[in-house]
Amino acid sequence: MEQQKQRVIQEYVPGKQLTLCHVIANPDPILYSKLGLETGNAIGILTLTPTETAIIAADVATKAASVGIGYLDRFTGSLVITGEVSAVEMALSAVNAFLQEKLQFSIASLTRS
Repeated sequence: MEQQKQRVIQEYVPGKQLTLCHVIANPDPILYSKLGLETGNAIGILTLTPTETAIIAADVATKAASVGIGYLDRFTGSLVITGEVSAVEMALSAVNAFLQEKLQFSIASLTRS
């Protein structure tokens, strides 16, 4: 019997939107290993549409606080930043403010776990 292949359908919401803005404070070190990131005190995650906005968000985040870019993908709109908890929160807040005020994006509330 032949095994069926799973298909992934990726759907984008039209418009200018930040759909996820989350800080993982003091994550388990295994998470850094699994993601291929340097160990730090926090991980910040953003998901944006249009997807190229991840480049702008990375620029704003790194200018706003002392954070590193762990992952940036302009094709999926994913951005992962790392650093101290307060720096990651400051960077994500700055991205939210910039996108809302300058680019008229719908933004997501900053959440934390």
